[in-house]
Amino acid sequence: MAFPTHRMRRLRATPGLRNLVRETTLSVDDLVLPLFVRPGREVRKPIAAMPGCFQLSVDQLMAECREVASLGIPAVILFGIPETKDAQGSSAFDPEGVVQTAVRAIKSAVADLVVITDVCLCEYTDHGHCGVIRDGEVDKALSVVGSSGVSAEGTNQLRKFQKLRERLLRG
Repeated sequence: MAFPTHRMRRLRATPGLRNLVRETTLSVDDLVLPLFVRPGREVRKPIAAMPGCFQLSVDQLMAECREVASLGIPAVILFGIPETKDAQGSSAFDPEGVVQTAVRAIKSAVADLVVITDVCLCEYTDHGHCGVIRDGEVDKALSVVGSSGVSAEGTNQLRKFQKLRERLLRG
């Protein structure tokens, strides 16, 4: 059999297909910088397991966010280290919590920076589980509401989650 004179290139037939199968590209537009925020002022505590990473107070976080934006990095994700922990992850609902305070500060200082919040409750619970434990089981509804508290933007939205949480805790 002779070499084909016409070869079908079905994976390159249209611009849409070519975009799907082209080589992977990575640019600054694809980056999200993880930042760890904790209570206090002028705190820049090294994270031993992550060289070059720090737990930052909100004032230190602001300098970091300004630099991130100046480099063209479009987004940050915040991981909160609350002052107090309990079995229900109550700090996640605190309107003056470290993540909620940080989100407000970032949005007022670097408005175009996309701010993502980690909604896992493990850092807010004293048992370290990602959800709220009730009667020896993970209470999924209460856990989802708790996660929503961490991501709530604005006091009215947070109050709605607080009321729902109270209802769920009552049973």
